[in-house]
Parts: sequence; C-alpha cells; structure tokens
Amino acid sequence: MDIDPAWLPPAAFRAVGGRRTLVRGAGPLVDTVRGEVAAACERFGGRVVREGAGADLVLELTGDTDDEGFTRVRADGTTTVTASGGRGLLYGLFHVVRLGEGAFRGGRIHEEHRPAVALRMLDHWDNVAAHPVMGQVERGYAGGSLFWSDGRARGDLERVRAYGRLLAACGINAVAVNNVNVHETEAQLLTDRIGEVADIAGALRPYGVRTHLSVTFAAPVVLGGLPTADPLDERVRAWWAGATARVYEAIPDFGGYVVKADSEGQPGPFAYGRTHADGANLLAAALAPHGGTVHWRAFVYDHHQDWRDRTTDRARAAHDHFTPLDGEFAANAVLQVKHGPMDFQVREPVSPLIGAMPRTRLAVEVQATQEYTGQQRHVCWLGPMWSEVLRFRPDGEVPAGWLADGLVAVSNVGDDPFWTGHPLAQANLYTFGRLAWDPAADPHTVLGEWIALTHPGAPARLVAGLHAVLDGSWRTYEKYTAPLGVGFMVQPGHHYGPSVDGYEYTPWGTYHFADRDGVGVDRSAATGTGYATQYAKPWSQVYESPDTCPDELLLFFHHVPYGHVLHSGKTVIQHIYDTHFEGVAEAEEARRVWAGLADLVEPARHARVAERYEEQVRCAREWRDQVNSYFLRGSGVPDERGRTIH
Repeated sequence: MDIDPAWLPPAAFRAVGGRRTLVRGAGPLVDTVRGEVAAACERFGGRVVREGAGADLVLELTGDTDDEGFTRVRADGTTTVTASGGRGLLYGLFHVVRLGEGAFRGGRIHEEHRPAVALRMLDHWDNVAAHPVMGQVERGYAGGSLFWSDGRARGDLERVRAYGRLLAACGINAVAVNNVNVHETEAQLLTDRIGEVADIAGALRPYGVRTHLSVTFAAPVVLGGLPTADPLDERVRAWWAGATARVYEAIPDFGGYVVKADSEGQPGPFAYGRTHADGANLLAAALAPHGGTVHWRAFVYDHHQDWRDRTTDRARAAHDHFTPLDGEFAANAVLQVKHGPMDFQVREPVSPLIGAMPRTRLAVEVQATQEYTGQQRHVCWLGPMWSEVLRFRPDGEVPAGWLADGLVAVSNVGDDPFWTGHPLAQANLYTFGRLAWDPAADPHTVLGEWIALTHPGAPARLVAGLHAVLDGSWRTYEKYTAPLGVGFMVQPGHHYGPSVDGYEYTPWGTYHFADRDGVGVDRSAATGTGYATQYAKPWSQVYESPDTCPDELLLFFHHVPYGHVLHSGKTVIQHIYDTHFEGVAEAEEARRVWAGLADLVEPARHARVAERYEEQVRCAREWRDQVNSYFLRGSGVPDERGRTIH
C-alpha cells in the first residue's frame, strides 16, 4: 500500500496548484515551499512564475530569522504570504492549502498569524530494539516504529520525510525519536549511534521539524565508564559536555534531550542525594552553548505504594516534588508536566503543577496515543478534552495554554498503512498540532479543517457523518468506562478493556476504594489526602466539598455513598447505570452511521474503520456489563429503570 496521504491528499492542493505562484527567497525551507508548489502545479495545471510575470499567489521570505509567524494579505487580486523565517513561510503555505479557494476570494484582507506556543512537540515512545514486554513501540497501537526496525534505523526514510510534511502542515515543530524509558540499546543513540539519529533528523529537517533524543540519566556510567552519574561531580559534567558537543557536530540543529528520571525504575539524581533541579541543570549546562533544551518530565511518584495506606496519594506527587524547586531550574530547562495528576485518564482534573511554578518553564504533556482511551481500536477524538485543559484557568484568570512554554503529545503514529492504526485517530494528531499553535481555537472548527483536508470536496452527507461519529466520541467513551473521574478500572499491564478491581490492590496508587457503602477517593483537606489544597483559589474551594465539586470529577476528589445526589439530580449509582447503557447505545449508533458512509469513503479505509467499530461495540458492552454488575452487587441498589444487568 502506498503512503497514506492523511490530511495532505493531492486534491487538497488544487486551489494552489491551479494558479500562478511566485516564490521569493532562498534557503532550505524555501526550497521545500517551492517544491510543494511545483508539484501541485504539475498536477493541476498552474505555474511557478518568475518575477514580473504576474502571480495569483506570492510566497515571500523577507528575512533570515527563526520567527515562525507569517502574514497573509489579499489585495488587487493577489494573495501574498510573507514571513521573516523559513518555517513561517512553510506554515503560511499550508495555511493557504487549508483555506483552499477561500484564500483567493474576497476583498482586501490583512491577517497576521503566530504560534501561541514556541515548542510544539511529539514524543515517540519507540524502542530501537523491540522490548520483550512493550514491543517496538511502548503504548503503540499503530504497528512498529517509523524510525527503527530490527535493532537499527530504517534505511528507507521516505515515510519519515512524509511524516515531517504532515507535522508541518498542522504546526508541529519538534519530535523526540525514542522512548523516554531508555533501555540499553537506546542509550547508545547518544554516542556510538548518533549517526542514525542524524539520518532521521535529515529526513525531518526539510519540513522544519527539529529532532530531540531521550537519554538516560545514568549515561556517564552506562556509556562513559564513570563510577558515578552525580550531577555535581565535575567528571560527570565534563562527560555530558563532551557527549553533547559531539551530538551537535552530527546534528547542528539538534533540539535537545528528554529525560524521565527517578520514575518507575529509571535512574535519577535521587540516588546521589541531589534534586531534580540539580539533574536537569546538569544537562541544561551541556546543551546551553548549542542552543538546546532539556525536557525534564515531572512524572515522579511512589510506584511501590501500600494499597492499605490511604494517606499516600499518587496524585499529590508531582506538586510535592517540584514546587519547592521553583526558580532553581536553568533557563533552558523545561519541566514537562502531564496534563492531569495521574496518568492520561479519560477524565481527571488539570494538574495543579500547571500555574504553580511561575519561575520555571513548563511544557504540558498530553497523550495522543490512546493508552487509556481505547488504544486506537475505539473512536475517541480527544480535541474537546485537550481544549478543556488548555482553557482551564489555574488562578481563575490566565488559561493553562498561555502558561505553557511548550505543548507535547505522546505520538499515536507507527508504520501502519494508515499511520495511526485507526484511520479516524489521525484526527487526534492533527488536532493536537492545531491546538498547540492556538490553544484558544475551537476544537470542532479544527476537526472541520481535518475533515475538509482529508476528504477534499466531501459531500455534505460525509461531512455530517464524520462529525456525528467524532464530535461526541470522547464523552461516549467516558460514559461506558470508569465513572465520574475515578479513573483506571482497566486490565493491568496492557490497559485494554475493563477490570474494575484490576489495580485496586497493587502498588501503583490507582485506587477507587469502592465498598458496600460508597466509592471514590477522599482528596479533601478536611478528611482526606489534602490534594485539593494544591490548587489555588477558587479551585481548592470548589474541589474541597462534594457539594461544589463538578460531577465529572466527584469520585476523583471524594468518597461518597451510592445514594449521593449529583448536580444532575441523579444518584451516583443511577448515573453509573445510565451512562454505561447510554455509552453502548452511542457506540452502536456510531457504528450504524459509519456503515452508511460506505459509498463515500475509499474502500480500504472504510473497511478498517468498520472492523474497529465491531471491536469497539463489543468492548463497550463488556465495560457496561462488568461495571454495572460490579456496582449492583457491591451496592445492592437495583437499576430504577429495571434493565437487565448481567
């Protein structure tokens, strides 16, 4: 099968390709722009013209900066895009492609476009050598790695270049090419195998995508033969400085390092009695002379928790660990914070760490790969979730999306013919890029862009059908899985499918505490773990009481009786029953809608989605029956509507 064009099919370039275009400027990214226009013109009959020949579209580079912004002007029958940086011109071209014929209509227009967030990044949890448990891609649901195969970099990087093109078209400008859990083989990418990383960087560079590398904190020991990785040891500092200089010799535009330290068994500065600021600043110092950045992940918690202990709270961990270090991180160190305090659940509150460290650069991390949201076997468009996170105002005033120095998503892409396993999961990747560019964007408008690009000229029935199956899919998935923000209830290990008590008596700190009287985790200050106090007002007050806590987060913050009445007017137990029946019905209806689009969608694409819908409906029914049966038996309260609960 040829490379799937995703949201850049040839027909998306018809408006550009059928016109006369003048490209002004020089440089590698201008060459990319010129090549894109020339290919479109060859297909649709337009021309790349010389100065003075008259043009419908002018694409002009006016400087030699790193600025990613661009301006679009419409005057005297000509559309002109100008930018002072190569990336800006590239993004300007793709903006015109998105607008289609609309870019060449109307009277005088003057628009300025600039990304709200400077770093818009994807983390690939790809292993060079397939891991015996996690495979080629950890939490990957779209085949093998784009970058690595059989223990080495892929020789044919055509798909990597095509991937860079797709990323540029939605505004993503950075990629980390290996797993944050750095195993022995992957550690060597930093030194002996940096040439393989350089080859990948070369394939991404024509589309303005900078390459980053996940490294192990123990590299001076593992790779350098030193007896220590103590961040304050001069030998360690010298080793990192030398290794980093050699990285930049191979990849002059290298972006920097991603580090998972002192988390889930990964080595870190705690082993030497040092802080996370000490560890991050060690790498920041090595990167600083070259303009690089270290992304230090804040995913640090006790994963050997005693399930009997209700005072230890995994949700508190990141805030407890890192807020005392505010102001101690170097200027080129970015603390990478998961959007919620737990682990990418279908519903959890926004992490209290966002907004709590005003003197530290933060990147907000989301998960495009659907680890806990259906693993790309279920349709679950995450745009509305991410938009809620980015619009959340931690201090009641400034949205989280404007507090972030970077937005990062764990990639959902592999070597699957459709990139993301489930063709409709491509919408998540596109939506992330566009929301990273503009966190205030309406996600449903962004979804409309994706539909229009992926299916150029789509009839109204197809557009309506795609909106019908995608718009509410996140809330549908939430309905038939873990209720009211309590989270998890998944099969241990692989995390697919229901197991209400799957993690209840484990060391991972992922509990729901259901008993015969009620369900939920008490995180109040008055009687619980005090997690609610990590938020600034007004949120600490809102979350403190079950009377003011939003329904969708009630069981995350409170242990309540089954008869507790929600703001919706339903009891908790009836809400559980109703939403699980509703979720299945909505999944069945989406399957029906998709089946009715068979005459409008390319057969292989339609068949893949139809097959995935069969699995989604089967799994949704399993979730419904297991969750409802568990709580019927536990509470003894029957469904007031008399439906069969198995």
